[in-house]
Amino acid sequence: MELKGGLVQVYTGCGKGKTTAALGQALRSVGCGLKVYMVQFLKTDHTGELESAKRLYPEFQIFRFEKEKGFFWTLDAEEKIQLKQEVNEALEFCKKVSTSQECDVLIMDEIMAALTNKLIEVDELIELIKDKSPNIELILTGRDAPSGIIEIADLVTEMGEVKHYFNKDIPARYGIEY
Repeated sequence: MELKGGLVQVYTGCGKGKTTAALGQALRSVGCGLKVYMVQFLKTDHTGELESAKRLYPEFQIFRFEKEKGFFWTLDAEEKIQLKQEVNEALEFCKKVSTSQECDVLIMDEIMAALTNKLIEVDELIELIKDKSPNIELILTGRDAPSGIIEIADLVTEMGEVKHYFNKDIPARYGIEY
């Protein structure tokens, strides 16, 4: 099965569900015979989707390029330099995959956080979008999508928080948030 006419989807906003929406699309795509790659940016902790991907391999694969670290704001200058190199390695992988058609759907999970933290430049991501194969569906997730990305995307969904149980001091739960 080969996808014809891949578009660009963006899931952004402060609400919960951006990665979950991308994973839902991945599940649907794999079910229809498409191959899905997800590259996770700034995520190093174990999450349930890593185990699900093992069950769907090789049709669904998750790639992480960063070594385990704390949150960006807790890193020292040297750790931030190392992180920037790892993020750039991930971006180069995405550029290669988006033009070579190794997969039908490429998810760049939390790519907006890499932009926000100035680990990559918006122009680099816009170039990737413009250069991607016309038969690759590209899905970008993360808060604070820049206007330049929103303008060239074909679909933009903003997740808005109305109410969240974190505000009741309920911590992230295994199998739900991670």
